[in-house]
Amino acid sequence: MAFNINQKIHSLAEAAELLGEDAHIVLGDEACARILKCREYLDDRMKTQKEPIYGITTGFGSLCNVSIDAQDLSQLQKNLVMSHACSIGEEVPQDVVKLMMAFKIKSLSYGYSGVQLKTVQRLVDMFNNKVYPIVYQQGSLGASGDLAPLANMCLPLIGLGEVRYNGEKYPAAQINEKFGWEPITLASKEGLALLNGTQFMLSFAIWNLIKAKKLVALADKIAALSIDAFDGRIEPFTHGVHAIRPHNGQIDTAAAIREYLKGSEIVSRPKEHVQDPYSFRCVPQVHGASKDAIAHIENVFVTEMNSATDNPTVLPDEDLIVSAGNFHGQPLAIHLDFLAIAIAEIGSISERRTYQLISGKRGLPSFLVAKPGLNSGFMIPQYAQASVVSQNKMLCMPNSVDTIDSSQGQEDHVSMGANAATKCYRVVNNVETILAIELFNSAQALEFRRPLKSSPVLEEFVAQYRKVVNFVEVDEVMYTHINNTRDFLKKN
Repeated sequence: MAFNINQKIHSLAEAAELLGEDAHIVLGDEACARILKCREYLDDRMKTQKEPIYGITTGFGSLCNVSIDAQDLSQLQKNLVMSHACSIGEEVPQDVVKLMMAFKIKSLSYGYSGVQLKTVQRLVDMFNNKVYPIVYQQGSLGASGDLAPLANMCLPLIGLGEVRYNGEKYPAAQINEKFGWEPITLASKEGLALLNGTQFMLSFAIWNLIKAKKLVALADKIAALSIDAFDGRIEPFTHGVHAIRPHNGQIDTAAAIREYLKGSEIVSRPKEHVQDPYSFRCVPQVHGASKDAIAHIENVFVTEMNSATDNPTVLPDEDLIVSAGNFHGQPLAIHLDFLAIAIAEIGSISERRTYQLISGKRGLPSFLVAKPGLNSGFMIPQYAQASVVSQNKMLCMPNSVDTIDSSQGQEDHVSMGANAATKCYRVVNNVETILAIELFNSAQALEFRRPLKSSPVLEEFVAQYRKVVNFVEVDEVMYTHINNTRDFLKKN
């Protein structure tokens, strides 16, 4: 589908459209006019400018006082891209690279960056032809923009670096030749405009948030299944209880659990126990708090998607070129740490429900097998789950409270937002595994409640799940079941 870069992105759902297989970016006349206007202003300003302008007629960072001769300004920008292409570590997933390209195009299209139209158009052409630069996950301090990863992303514009095309890795020059794309000769400021900005951490942020929202919704469904499998009570989900503590997420979660359990023979039968453990009884409060955090975080990330974040900022209508700090990633860094904590708690309470299910309570056999002892059953999936939960706790140490001087002290406070972004990526993926293990256990436990049935919606959920993971009667190799459960969740 066509994505008009002129239009404001109003929600996470709109941003997710950029990940579609048929996503196609259109610059539009308004964006083209803004880009041309800003570039013409900058060219005209350069003809009469006598005072140095940071990054345009000077070096970068602590070299800001070194003036550059006019004939070297283009080489300055090319040198910047080459020297800054220092991203290292694991390769950035292709979906995240797609978002990086799209958000860089959008940021440049506002007409505050001074780039050439052909430079932006080349990024559009690469996106639309599914040519994705190879970028690596480490190397950005998240302050003076995501310099290192954005430099790697932009190397193909000047005929360098590597790309993925049809899933295969190629030298960028080879793919440029295939499409007839000549290397861009960067004009003054262009390298800085391309490398300054928050698009690396923002793209991970959006990917993480899209997945986190899906996982939180799945967590409600899996928790409802666990409640029935554990023979839990429905009373803690009564609307009146939550109406007197009216957090939106809490109310929403209680309603979701009631809906999932509607028509269940198990939940409606008389109970011998007076109350359930917190991991069942407090699902609305815990899941709900994460949902409220995510709602707040989404507002921050949507604002960032609709922002220009490079430096210096060129303001043609005000006849100003201002060296400021819109590239600083602090708004993203803090909220990426917040997101990691919010989604990790979904995993933390999930593991506790799993622990209760295997504990030999409420008429369930120890470790959810008919003959425990001879069979270890579901003992070790919970160990594995607990290990992942523990790792998440370590990963939730906030990155945004850290800073290390760089550029000889000129850049003396950095956000570490890129590390917060990639850390959060690991946490989100870990939670998917944690929820998969809870589902593996709760579906197994439900079979010990037969002939009673859960609700129609949960019975259908389990029936679909049983097409990929069978009931475990005696000990089997378990990791394949966990992996298949995870794949099942990806499709639901």
